[in-house]
Amino acid sequence: MSREHLQDLLDRLRGELAELEDRDSRPRLEALVADLERELAADQAEGAGLTQELKRRVESFEVEHPRVTAILNDVMVTLSNLGI
Repeated sequence: MSREHLQDLLDRLRGELAELEDRDSRPRLEALVADLERELAADQAEGAGLTQELKRRVESFEVEHPRVTAILNDVMVTLSNLGI
């Protein structure tokens, strides 16, 4: 897994968010993706800290948005494989 794969996942996630009809969850999910991209771009990603925060925030979306959650889970696996 590479950073390119991670970027592909984030692009897919942005696509899913664009189609999301739940106007209440969209801003929170977009903020989550923006935070993730900002940390990765700045190379500030701190291993388990970033993954744990992402996992915690993903849990709140699991039931309402299973496709978004699946992509976020792939992001977490990719981060783990990259040692982040």
